[in-house]
Amino acid sequence: MVYKFILVSDESETFVREIEIDSEAAFLEFQKAIIESVKFSQNELTTFFLCSDAWEKEQEIMFMEMDSDSSVDSYLMSDTKLEDLIEDEGQKLLFVFDMLTERAFFIELKEILPLKSLQKPVCTFARGNAPEQTVNLDKLFEDTVKKSDAQALDDDFYGEDGYNEDELDADGYSDLEF
Repeated sequence: MVYKFILVSDESETFVREIEIDSEAAFLEFQKAIIESVKFSQNELTTFFLCSDAWEKEQEIMFMEMDSDSSVDSYLMSDTKLEDLIEDEGQKLLFVFDMLTERAFFIELKEILPLKSLQKPVCTFARGNAPEQTVNLDKLFEDTVKKSDAQALDDDFYGEDGYNEDELDADGYSDLEF
């Protein structure tokens, strides 16, 4: 049986990938097909999440074991077949490709082809450029600071009446020990 998945990104309206993969393939094969289809480096840590219809994260399928809590079921990409966790058209997944900033592709199982099989995954449709694999955190921080500085220190920072030091009630804090 073959699964046909559609991948989109909230960072690029034109980005779409369609990947067909055998249902007996491991999540690791799916990960490699995604990475190859968008020309990302294989050096970054990634993870999958099965999601609810509202895109809420549910079950995680990890690249490598990260949690030692034995009370939680953990699934590894290399050991888990797609058909073990995915069985219905419309199933939603997130593929987190930038763990630090949690940037991800949104994936949906669009079609199940019951009488087909594939030896290896194939990207059957590609449109648009994928977002950058990682973001420059220094630049992101710098842009965020510039934006917040410009907004925070405008004329309304202290409200209409401005700052009044007499409104501070020091007596209300006399019972606290410093």
